[in-house]
Amino acid sequence: MQSLHTPSDLSVMFDDNHAVANAGLALAGLLSDKLGLEELCDERISIAPFPGRRAATLVHALVVGGTCIDDADVLRSGSTSAVLAHRVMAPSTLGTFLRGFNFGNVRQLDSVAEALMTRAWAFGAGPGEAPMTIDMDSTICEVHGKHKQGASYGYTNVLGFHPVLATRAETGEVLHLRFRKGSANTQRGAQRFVREVVGRVRRAGASGALTLRCDSGFFSKYVIQACRDHDVRYSITVRQTPVIARAINEITEDAWTPIDYTMNGEAWVAETLYQGQRLIIRRTKLHEPRPALFPDYRYHAFVSDREGDAIFLDADHRRHAVVELAIRDLKEGSGLEHCPSGDFNANAAWAVLASIAHNLVRWVGALGLGFTGPLVAKTIRRKFIALPGRLTSHSRTRQLHLPTRWPWAAQWSQCFARLVKLQT
Repeated sequence: MQSLHTPSDLSVMFDDNHAVANAGLALAGLLSDKLGLEELCDERISIAPFPGRRAATLVHALVVGGTCIDDADVLRSGSTSAVLAHRVMAPSTLGTFLRGFNFGNVRQLDSVAEALMTRAWAFGAGPGEAPMTIDMDSTICEVHGKHKQGASYGYTNVLGFHPVLATRAETGEVLHLRFRKGSANTQRGAQRFVREVVGRVRRAGASGALTLRCDSGFFSKYVIQACRDHDVRYSITVRQTPVIARAINEITEDAWTPIDYTMNGEAWVAETLYQGQRLIIRRTKLHEPRPALFPDYRYHAFVSDREGDAIFLDADHRRHAVVELAIRDLKEGSGLEHCPSGDFNANAAWAVLASIAHNLVRWVGALGLGFTGPLVAKTIRRKFIALPGRLTSHSRTRQLHLPTRWPWAAQWSQCFARLVKLQT
């Protein structure tokens, strides 16, 4: 069968000033305008003239998949900038803007992120009175430049930075993020970070019960005390110290309860006490042949002050793994896989902007599309943001023309209508 057209017959010209790259930016731009992104930055960030339009340009560049400062130039192609409520700035201006940040400016930008979350939750994206689980973790942002300020080798022997972040388990939103140098210990600033996270979500409108889940890197009496001070339940993995090993060995065989596990796995759960708190242990059977001197089981223990039986708490603690999905999406979907500057505070600001872009995509999904669970930025971008468009004017009205037979046209239109109706 002969094709009616061949690619080699195409005549290509970059001459359409009305074309819009990533026309779905109209959704993200509309929501960021409703949330007051530009105005908040202008009010709170004391750096350079018009910090709002600079920050908004970077956020929207990250929303469409940008991973470096130069990627913001796509917003100036054709009529793309016309679907945004702010003036789009040049990459050179954005680089100067980021390099002008100091520690205080980063904290000011951090307060903007909190204010945006507060407003988005007031629109209906928040948990309200429902219980909320906070997953806390750290990650390595790998870099390859040896002269990046603050980049160093940590426990993974990878050159990079070591930020700590907290996410909302139900949606994958980034609740808080603190940028740290690469050699920072996992526990560095953990107690203060927990207190800041709880304060942020309470001020943002989360009035229900809070639960903190984290791995053994954050286990300390200070983190536990911070949870107790703020009436937050906790579920924290503990290290296999001699004291913990002795407590596990004292558990009798009949105290182990079998649980549903992986298809080819066998596992049991038991409970004991450790320093006056619940110590829940899961053991898994090792099936491969092992020498007699080595154990037949692998143990995973965590402390908790939550109510409920050990089987339920163990299953919920394992769901802490969803934080890795949020971190992966923050890196691959919102630009944190790359730290573009040689200046530490510039990269810290970039990380906060990436978290804002990450959350903005989720708020579009929650407020415009009605999504209630975790989502992947790549999916939202493919269906609702990365579609071509053409901007025209008729009777003093701007019209955005989108492709016919777009598979998600009805959802896109519904999303736009819902976002337009949001009232502050």
